Amino acid sequence: MNISEAARRSGLSAKTIRYYEDIDLIAPAARGENGYRQYDSGAVEELHFLARAREVGFDLQECRQLLNLLRDTQRHSRHARELVLEKSQQLQQRIDKLVAMQSVLEDMASRCHGDEGPECAILEDLAGAGEETQ
Repeated sequence: MNISEAARRSGLSAKTIRYYEDIDLIAPAARGENGYRQYDSGAVEELHFLARAREVGFDLQECRQLLNLLRDTQRHSRHARELVLEKSQQLQQRIDKLVAMQSVLEDMASRCHGDEGPECAILEDLAGAGEETQ
């Protein structure tokens, strides 16, 4: 199948597929007589795997590790589990930071009158008014 069909079936864009080939994440596609890329079902399965891995937050290096595990028939499932648990912990840390940021923003908004006056606790807070400079 051509790259457009592979893109449709995998959930990736043709541009992304070409990029994955360029960075050697996936093997280069075979070329037809017309010079166009041709993908078999195995390649599309790998592309779909990568789309799903990216969808749940894995970066390209992590995708490379997961894809290597997928290809390794002698793999140990604990390696995949360790990667997933590590990613889950990283995401939880990001969530915690985002919740803390949201709390600060809500606090800033609660201290601003939001009226026609020029005084604004939000701008003062962001400018560091009232903080000691070092």
